[in-house]
Amino acid sequence: MTKLALVTGGTRGIGAAIAERLQREGHRVAVTFHGNDAAARAFQDRTGIAAYKWDVADAEACQAGVQKLQADLGQVVEILVNNAGITRDASLHKMTLEQWHAVIATDLSACFNMSRVVIEGMRSRNWGRIVNIASINGQKGQFGQTNYAAAKAGMIGFTKALALESARKGITVNAVAPGYTATDMVSAVDSKVLEGVIAQIPVGRLAQPAEIAHAVAFLVDAQSGFITGSTLSVNGGQYLV
Repeated sequence: MTKLALVTGGTRGIGAAIAERLQREGHRVAVTFHGNDAAARAFQDRTGIAAYKWDVADAEACQAGVQKLQADLGQVVEILVNNAGITRDASLHKMTLEQWHAVIATDLSACFNMSRVVIEGMRSRNWGRIVNIASINGQKGQFGQTNYAAAKAGMIGFTKALALESARKGITVNAVAPGYTATDMVSAVDSKVLEGVIAQIPVGRLAQPAEIAHAVAFLVDAQSGFITGSTLSVNGGQYLV
């Protein structure tokens, strides 16, 4: 039977690439979004993938949202990709409490919120796939990103712990840690700054969103059941773990 995959933050950038790849793999796919209604409508019209609006940092909204989409689509979520995330960059001595909490809530607490909603159903069915989209900066740190680096490093620790809890229930939990990727946000960076970033990447270019999606598709495949608790680095050799 076709699996239902849910991708958070799935209407743009890496999330959209993941959603479209999973759709091509034969899965039924739904996505969440929070802020950009126009982008969500355009994505839904282009792909036919159902887009649901809620704040993944809100645990009650996650519970209600998943219940609604499962009722709408007549299936339960068996593949979850925790991709939603934000940045609020500032060096720590200038960072506000709001900047700290906003990133921790959307990037890390949302990972708990969404996984908590679906994990009991996965355990009862003895099958599930959870992939958490971390970051190279959660592995190596980054100037001006104590909040983001902490959240993404936390996602990696969360992945390992949940993998141990879930392994005997047929559920795999893995992370993908992308390097710098050619999304709209990165492409908008000043060209000279971007040249400096690319100069630090051994393969000499940015990742394409489709390359991150390929890693996710590999991890959720039925034949990847012996891979759990792993972090797959997709960074062009910029940081070797």
